[in-house]
Amino acid sequence: MMLRPVRGAKAAPPLAARRDTGRIRLRDVDRGLALSFILLMAVGLATLYAASYYNAQDNGGALSEVRAQLLGIGVGAAAMAVALRVDYRLLARPAVCASLVVASLVMLALVAVPGIGKMLNGSRRWLRLGPISFQPSELAKYAMIVYLARALSQKRRDVTRLFSGLAPLFILPGLMFMLILLQPNLSTAGSILIVTAVMAMIAGARWLHLGMIGAAGLALGTFYALSEDYRRARLMSFRHPFDFMTNEGYQLSQSLLAFGSGGLFGMGPGMGRQKLAFLPYPESDFIFAVVGEDLGWVGCVAVLSLFGAFLFFGLRVAMRCEDRFGSLLAGGITCMIGVQCVLNVAVVIGAMPTTGLPLPFFSAGGTSISILMAAVAVLMNISAAEGRL
Repeated sequence: MMLRPVRGAKAAPPLAARRDTGRIRLRDVDRGLALSFILLMAVGLATLYAASYYNAQDNGGALSEVRAQLLGIGVGAAAMAVALRVDYRLLARPAVCASLVVASLVMLALVAVPGIGKMLNGSRRWLRLGPISFQPSELAKYAMIVYLARALSQKRRDVTRLFSGLAPLFILPGLMFMLILLQPNLSTAGSILIVTAVMAMIAGARWLHLGMIGAAGLALGTFYALSEDYRRARLMSFRHPFDFMTNEGYQLSQSLLAFGSGGLFGMGPGMGRQKLAFLPYPESDFIFAVVGEDLGWVGCVAVLSLFGAFLFFGLRVAMRCEDRFGSLLAGGITCMIGVQCVLNVAVVIGAMPTTGLPLPFFSAGGTSISILMAAVAVLMNISAAEGRL
């Protein structure tokens, strides 16, 4: 559906060529995109409180997780204000794109340094900057999208050629994949490769070539999953979680019990019981299970419908954008949010092995929400610039 407009899109004109040199006006932003974003933020914050208030009482009060999230939202709001004022095509400039990529790679490498990288629950995914912890993989995801949008929008790039056009595009995402895999964080690393393939497909890559690369990636992922005893145990627990309820299958079992308790209409907002020290990490990776228990099947469908609406409007922005860079950038941002949502929900309902991947707009995490808001602001910027290039 998206191939035609991207193939026929024009190369991005120079910044000086804009007919309207004024700043982006909020009323020019796609209203459906803005409304779905606001609703997701509001519902996500309410769900976070319902999921975290019990455990948060041991860490500074029932509102401690919400306060931390609001701090991240404040940083994200400032980033949105900047992103909405600046022409999004500045991201296509070599210096800006290279700076984002280099900064991401350096920070991903620093995560592995003891004393700089913060270890939590057996994973080293955060940089400690004084009292602040920062997760570089969140920035790396969107830096990769900017890089791919720029590379795929170049006229000399022919993605229909496997070795000279398509395969080189996977070098940088592959390097990010390996650095994130060392943390270890297979789900985030995998999402980078998935979005890379989707963006290449949007740009016109051949299905056969993408299938070959996908098969190689699947083989690598299978080897990684089976290379350690704890990963094999996690894979087995995903298939039969209640048989491993005392160890690897405990978290998924509690998640499934939450959905079962919620039934059709749920137990009521904040009334679910699994978050009362039964379900591990209800405020982050498994927050969708709280939605299922509190609001039931109906609530889950409503939340997924909000995500569906956001993805629809985001893809519509990508299809309507007149320049190739903006179209690919909007498509990449939207696809990253969609892939992350699908993977998180699939894990929580037991459709794939348990991995640590937050649900966009819902899961606790200051880094995640602030960078996500900045990315959405870029998407809004693109929507507001349609017809003004």
